[in-house]
Amino acid sequence: MPDRNPNPAAPARAAAAPRGEPMSELDRTGRQPKGHLVLRTLAMPRDTNPSGDIFGGWILAQMDVAGGLMASEISKGRTVTVSVEKMSFDKPVRVGDTICVHAELLRVGSSSMDIKLEVWARQLVDAYEAERQLVTEGVFRYVAVDENRRPRRVPDNPLFFTRD
Repeated sequence: MPDRNPNPAAPARAAAAPRGEPMSELDRTGRQPKGHLVLRTLAMPRDTNPSGDIFGGWILAQMDVAGGLMASEISKGRTVTVSVEKMSFDKPVRVGDTICVHAELLRVGSSSMDIKLEVWARQLVDAYEAERQLVTEGVFRYVAVDENRRPRRVPDNPLFFTRD
């Protein structure tokens, strides 16, 4: 059966501010997060790199947790991460920022799923920020696996997709 792609249009990215500088009003295009809010967490001091910013690997791990949760719900079972599309970090995340990971199903194959993940952040602890800012985004590919860790078919799940 052919794959069904419910959202073939990829949104344009806003220009990023130089590292460490706040995003200007011109960078805020009015773009809103796409997809389901899957994970929200607070960046803590233990998650920093030697420069005091939140470690990019921690953000990547939060994205993988969120994407894995959605992939498992879509496939009604166990999944594994098999690839991550090229990513860039457009804004540093600081201690006290709340990050939200939004997930959008892009494609379902026989056993695989492509899920676009966006990380948005805003300060809620030291100085409240009403506007959230896009930190990074990427497409993660997950494969549904059986109890022997072999690929299995993703079953139909009308809450997320239907096959033609």
